[in-house]
Amino acid sequence: MSLDADLLVDRRRMRRKLTFWRVVAIAVLVIAIGAVVAASASRSGVIGGPYIARVTITGLIRGDDERVRQLDRLADSSLARAVIVHVDSPGGTTAGSEQLFDALGRVRAKKPVVTVVDSLAASGAYITALAGDYIVAKQTSLVGSVGVLFEYPNFAELLDKLGVKVESIKSSPLKAAPNGFEPTSAEARAAIQAIIMDSYAWFKGLVQDRRRLSDQELAAVDDGRVFTGHQGIGLKLIDKIGDERTARDWLAAEKKISTDLPVRDYHLHGRLDDLPFLHAAAVALLNAAGFDGLARRFESLTGVGALERLNLDGLLALWQPSDTK
Repeated sequence: MSLDADLLVDRRRMRRKLTFWRVVAIAVLVIAIGAVVAASASRSGVIGGPYIARVTITGLIRGDDERVRQLDRLADSSLARAVIVHVDSPGGTTAGSEQLFDALGRVRAKKPVVTVVDSLAASGAYITALAGDYIVAKQTSLVGSVGVLFEYPNFAELLDKLGVKVESIKSSPLKAAPNGFEPTSAEARAAIQAIIMDSYAWFKGLVQDRRRLSDQELAAVDDGRVFTGHQGIGLKLIDKIGDERTARDWLAAEKKISTDLPVRDYHLHGRLDDLPFLHAAAVALLNAAGFDGLARRFESLTGVGALERLNLDGLLALWQPSDTK
């Protein structure tokens, strides 16, 4: 009986210790998440006084609903008095670029927007740049590449040499064409070309409208080439050579936005996305505290650390050095 009593006391003592450390772990987790949210809110301009928001667009552009929601919140912000959009991208999908242009357009409808081209704003990224009221670029920045691209591999000759034939049964000749396993028919090529030219006409119309170009001026820049910022001035693709300070000077002179306002980064992704180590720590703490289910739920909600697949289906407004050959 004495041994049983001792075991019971030990179990109760261990249970109390376990409960204590669970509470400590949860408290640390709450404090860490609170600190991250507060820091992110500060960087995004959610707290504090009036400011100028700095939005950065880099890498390949594709559809992103979360980015649209973030930009819509920025458009409705009473504290963000203006927006400076930094662009450094070769473009991406035509539809994704259009989505981003439209979202920035809703921001522009409510507050001044200036685009600063850092190194590259080509194809779909130039569509993004067009969303600004004013475009600034460096002398050696690359801009333009007005055009639309559709690429696909064709293995027909290789398969023929290997003695492999891919059979297909279609409802019509143009279904799933081109497919890369057979020579592209004239009809399929013509259908794809019609799609490309329709999107190309939309792109050219956007450039002509936003940059106020005559037909002759548009013809000088719509052949898919990229131009330096220095060339872009004469071609009216950009407004001025400069950087973020140039953008701020324009906002002060033309939109009466005080140069005393701080410029704050406004992130277009989840608030924990740029702090994966804190995300991992939060999950580890939840697991250590015995809340495995809550840890899995937290991980699924944040999605941080997951490998994102790069999917560029559809027409591309994308510049590559090989395009100029």
